[in-house]
Amino acid sequence: MKINALFLAAAAGTALARSHCKASESGLEFGTDIPGTYGTTYTNPLNSSFQTLNADGFNTFRIPFLMERLTTEITGDFNEDYLEHLVEAVDYVTGLGAYAVLDPHNYGRFNGEIISSTDNFQAWWKKVATEFADNDLVIFDTNNEYHDMDESLVVSLNQAAIDGIRSAGAKTQYIFVEGNSYTGAWTWTDVNTDMSSLTDTEGKIVYEMHQYLDSDGSGTSETCVSSTIGKERIEKATAWLKENGKVGVIGEFAGGNNDVCKEAVSGMLDYLSENSDVWAGALWWSAGPWWGSYMYSMEPASGAGYEGFMSTLKPYCP
Repeated sequence: MKINALFLAAAAGTALARSHCKASESGLEFGTDIPGTYGTTYTNPLNSSFQTLNADGFNTFRIPFLMERLTTEITGDFNEDYLEHLVEAVDYVTGLGAYAVLDPHNYGRFNGEIISSTDNFQAWWKKVATEFADNDLVIFDTNNEYHDMDESLVVSLNQAAIDGIRSAGAKTQYIFVEGNSYTGAWTWTDVNTDMSSLTDTEGKIVYEMHQYLDSDGSGTSETCVSSTIGKERIEKATAWLKENGKVGVIGEFAGGNNDVCKEAVSGMLDYLSENSDVWAGALWWSAGPWWGSYMYSMEPASGAGYEGFMSTLKPYCP
């Protein structure tokens, strides 16, 4: 479950407009070496790719990175070189007038261990948010795909992140919160109902859910279950958002380059549009310069997703 392109409506100022053209741009989270070597272990997304996708109508880009590369100790000082690469990507995206989603791609872990200290997590987020507090087009994503954790801890970590971000003076930005069980939309009402208790002084929480359309929902197959599976897998989550007065976003989705998946994706995006009172859009997983032959790659101009899906996605772009 690792790929992102976001589809939200074209943004003006800080109003989170509804639409479906957004994408993740991978690179900074690649590799397992810590801290790793720029250009060998990990890389920056390409400015030219941001520019091309933005011209195609993409107005939001999720930028995955690793917490351990930014701070080798969770409460430690920044790795200034890595921070510079992250800032470079964020500044280029927001310079286009698009949203940049900061995505610590850590699955609720730090150095492979479940993050258990909410105080440390809050302090980490306060330190990160301080760097971006003046940029209204930054969105903070608390952590990618918490899983196999105590649900009360997942809720507490999300609340700690919200509190840390706001205490840094970042008052205008949206915060994407993610749930347990890989934040799946199709299991949300079975696992993550306690997430409704989260609070934000600025009222800008967006519930980020991920949804793939293959048999186990893992995003590892080009085969979608059926042509209607996209809509079906988000119906219960939609009802939950409405019942609780919340707003959600599909932070990761994709499908294989075939007619069944194209129909399933279109059905899901149509359903999101029909329920735009509670859905802010969806992000494709994923673009990035090192995906190579990856089956969902949205990297211009030769990525399998870009070549195969742009004609399907184009009607949903602003």
